[in-house]
Amino acid sequence: MAVKEYDIKKASKEFFASAKKPIITGVILFILLIIIFNSCFVYVKPNEFGIKQVNVGVQTGIREKIYTTGFQFILPFGLDIMHKFPRNIQVFELTNYTTSAARNATMEKAAHIQTSDGFFVDVDVSILYRISDPYKTITTIGPGNLYEENGIVPKVEPKLKESLGELTTEEFFNSPLRVEKANRAKILLNEELNPKGITIENVLIRYFKYSEEIQKNIEEKKLKDQLVFTNQSKARASVEEAILSKVTQEGKANIKVKLEEGNAYVVKRQADMDLYVRTKHAEADLLIKLAEARKTELINNAYQKRGSDKLVGIEMAKVFSGLQVIMLPSSGKNGINPLNLDEIMRMFGIRD
Repeated sequence: MAVKEYDIKKASKEFFASAKKPIITGVILFILLIIIFNSCFVYVKPNEFGIKQVNVGVQTGIREKIYTTGFQFILPFGLDIMHKFPRNIQVFELTNYTTSAARNATMEKAAHIQTSDGFFVDVDVSILYRISDPYKTITTIGPGNLYEENGIVPKVEPKLKESLGELTTEEFFNSPLRVEKANRAKILLNEELNPKGITIENVLIRYFKYSEEIQKNIEEKKLKDQLVFTNQSKARASVEEAILSKVTQEGKANIKVKLEEGNAYVVKRQADMDLYVRTKHAEADLLIKLAEARKTELINNAYQKRGSDKLVGIEMAKVFSGLQVIMLPSSGKNGINPLNLDEIMRMFGIRD
């Protein structure tokens, strides 16, 4: 039994020893592959440029080809070197207030600029730039961050002084003029840096400050100027108010005149209407009276015509028809016989 157990343990050890060899070999090979891969391939990020430098071979030096995003092949052990440059917008800050600066920006002290009238002002400036041609940058300035140290930093403040130094103390408060000079500084910087593969996108003046005494004097002068402008504005406002009041009064007077003219026109028209009505009434009354007179005339004429005596007799008969008793003398010279119609008609002049 002891011999068998010994044989089993020995066989197990031999088996594990034989199994470990390929595992160890595989691990070693995997590590070697990783080392070789990392030595022969370099990853260029999406926000980077790659420029290859060849150190061994017939044609050594910097290659003009610009490598973009992805794994790029290089010879290991320093035979080739892949230099990387940022391809996105970079920020360079000149400021005395680090908390207000952009994150990851390169910072220097605020630009100390002398104005054209002899005063000094500290100006906070943000320079936005990018590397437009990494081949020019590496061949004229150098690899790594030398584009900042030897390209941007030495050039920015002198060009700002050249441009902004043309302003007077008061002109710094003139925003359009200040922007114009900032754009002028951008042009001057691009003239210097474009041949080195760097493009200035914008020069932004964020803040500026004079010494305390000068600042106080400027603020007092500005306050006095503003007071003068305020008084001038008030004077102009008073003039405009007077003009407005005059125009308002003239307008009200014109309205009253027009209303009176309207009332007079109404009265005149009313009088014309009344006159017209009275005239027409008078004409109508005259026509009625003339008609009545004509009627009377026609009736009188009718009574004068032939046969009118009969009509008078009939009318007289109507008169007598209402009498119950009449006492008349029937004899003598003035006697009347009511039964003698001929006599009665002669008495009234109806018959001869």
